[in-house]
Amino acid sequence: MFNFNKYLEKFKLPFWTNFVVCFDLGTSNTRIAIKDKGKILSEPTYVGLNITTREYIFFGTEAKTIVGKTPDFIKIIRPVINGVISDFDAEVALLQNFMQRSVNLYFKKFNLIKPQLRAIASVPYSATEIEQRAVEEVLFKLGFSQIFLIEKPIAASIGAGINIFYHHPRLVIDTGGGITELSVVSGGGIVAQKTIKNAGDSMNQTIANYAYLKYGIVLGEPTCEHLKTYLLHFQKESKTFTVRGKSLENGLPKSVRINTSDVKEALYSSIYQIVDGVKELIDVSPPEVVDEIYERGIILTGAMANIAGLDEFLTGELKIGVITATDPDDSVIKGLLNLSNNQQDLVKLAMPKI
Repeated sequence: MFNFNKYLEKFKLPFWTNFVVCFDLGTSNTRIAIKDKGKILSEPTYVGLNITTREYIFFGTEAKTIVGKTPDFIKIIRPVINGVISDFDAEVALLQNFMQRSVNLYFKKFNLIKPQLRAIASVPYSATEIEQRAVEEVLFKLGFSQIFLIEKPIAASIGAGINIFYHHPRLVIDTGGGITELSVVSGGGIVAQKTIKNAGDSMNQTIANYAYLKYGIVLGEPTCEHLKTYLLHFQKESKTFTVRGKSLENGLPKSVRINTSDVKEALYSSIYQIVDGVKELIDVSPPEVVDEIYERGIILTGAMANIAGLDEFLTGELKIGVITATDPDDSVIKGLLNLSNNQQDLVKLAMPKI
C-alpha cells in the first residue's frame, strides 16, 4: 500500500519538517543547539531589567559584565537558580533574545511556511512537577509545539559517551553552577541519585567570605569567580593573583595577593561535600552496582571538571578511578543533540508529560 507520509518525508518539505532545538538551561550558562547544526549559542544566564519601564534591556554576556556596576533603576536578574527557573518572565525574555540572535537566523530558508518547532530541554533530576512545568511553559511561549524534557544526569551521561541502555552501571558527577548531581545510570535510567546544592555559585560566595575574614576585603562575585577559575587546581605549582576590593576598615580600595593555597583552603569543605556525597551514594547502592562502579570508574562532567587535577584528587580520596569527560562543559548539550538524532531513544528517555 502506498505510504503518503513517507513520501512527504522523503522530499523534506518545509511544512513537514521538524525543526529541533536543544536547550541546556543552566544556572550559570545557557546553551542552545540545533539538530544537524550543533551548538550555536553559549552565554551567561543573566538579564538586566529597567525597573522604571519594566523593560529587559541587557542579556547574557553583556548583562553579566555589568554586575555591580549599574544604577539603582537597573536590576540584574539570574532567572535560573539551583538549576530551576526562579523568574519566569525574565527567563522568557532572555530566551527570546537568545532565539532571535541564534535560532531565528536559520529560519530564513523557510520563507513560505515555518516548520514545526520541537524542543528538547534538560531539567535537574530533583526538579518538582511545578518546576518541570515552568520549563515547558517557557518553551511554549517561545513557539515550540512539542517539548521533550530529559533528566540532566541522563543527558550528561550520553554526552560523556556512556551507553546508558547497557546494564553496566556508571557513576556520573555533574558539577554545575547551581547544583552538583551525583547519579548512577544503568539500563536506560537512574539507579541511585544524590543532589548537592553546593556548586560553582556557592563556591564563589565561599571565596568572598574567606577574603572578608582573612584579609578584611570585600570582593564582588565576578572577582571571586575569576579567582576560582584561575587559581584553583590540584597540581603542585602555585599561582598568585592580585585583586582589588573594598577595605573593611575604611571602605577605601585595597589590594591583596591571593594564591592557590588560599582558594584551596576556602573551598576544601565544598570539595569534600562532593567526596562525602559520592561515598553516601555508593553506600546506598546495591553490591552489584558498587562492584561495577569500582571496575569502570567515575565520569566527571560539568564546568568544575575543568579544574586541573580534580580527577586525580577525587581518585585519591575515593580510591576509585575518576575520568574527566571530553568537553565536560558541553556534556549536557551534546547528550541532547545525540537524542535529537534518535527519536526512538528520545521517546524512551523523555520524562512523562505532566
